[in-house]
Amino acid sequence: MKMTLNSLAWVLVLAGFGTTSVWAQVQSDAMPSMDHSMMNHDSMQGQGGPAPVDARDPHAYSGGYTLETGPYALPGTRQLRMADEHNFGSILFNRLERGYGRNNSSSTIYDTQLWFGRDYDRLVIKAEGDMDRGKVQEARTEVLWGHAVAPFWDAQAGLRYDSGGIEPERKWLTLGVQGISPYWFEVDAAAYVGESGRTALRLGAEYEILFTQKLILQPRVEVNFYSQDDTAREIGSGLANGTAGLRLRYEINRQFAPYVGVEGSGKFGKTADLARNSGANTSDTRWVAGVRFWY
Repeated sequence: MKMTLNSLAWVLVLAGFGTTSVWAQVQSDAMPSMDHSMMNHDSMQGQGGPAPVDARDPHAYSGGYTLETGPYALPGTRQLRMADEHNFGSILFNRLERGYGRNNSSSTIYDTQLWFGRDYDRLVIKAEGDMDRGKVQEARTEVLWGHAVAPFWDAQAGLRYDSGGIEPERKWLTLGVQGISPYWFEVDAAAYVGESGRTALRLGAEYEILFTQKLILQPRVEVNFYSQDDTAREIGSGLANGTAGLRLRYEINRQFAPYVGVEGSGKFGKTADLARNSGANTSDTRWVAGVRFWY
């Protein structure tokens, strides 16, 4: 019985192999060999056939007419221009606020940005500072050339000028980027080269959380790094200082929004040591109220 089953299995295998071979031969005989020239795309023509000899060149501009010539041209200088041929400008006061800290201290803080130019190249001016009793305590002003390098991103280069109540004033060369990262974080980062081989790095980011179309919570953080000690301005090397805050604003319209919030600031490392030696605080938390607007 065992030999019978083995024999039956071999018969079935041979029968299947033979069937497959016969079917392959039938297909080979039924289908004629394909000429490879049939697959030559160079010999294939469009559905509508070749274009007429006198057909207009599809790459020509409006049959030879231009904005300056032809029966439809306007007299005088060209009036019709593309959007990227125009200069535009805007000014944004991201923060214009009054801050109230410990010991009933208060000051006015401003953070504004102005730009003028076209889509790819523009003049950018950034100004940020702290004023108390009508006097600027600390200020940073940057004059930059901005160039679009990618969607939502500008590379910036120019000059930075530090001024305020602490002497001496400092000047820096600036190279940075500004734009919107994935997940809609607004990023502003810059590297600086100053006098006597000084270098610095500033990183800032903020985000908008929409509770409604008008009620928006804005977290914001900024940190500063320096390569050398600058005792004249009470700055130490390494991570020098940073701020982190939350601001809740209500947009009366897109261009005008009052807000309230809280912000904490701190000095770190050698900068904190210099502040302690001078009797100053190394950290502070203050409530803020202000307005954000642009036009």
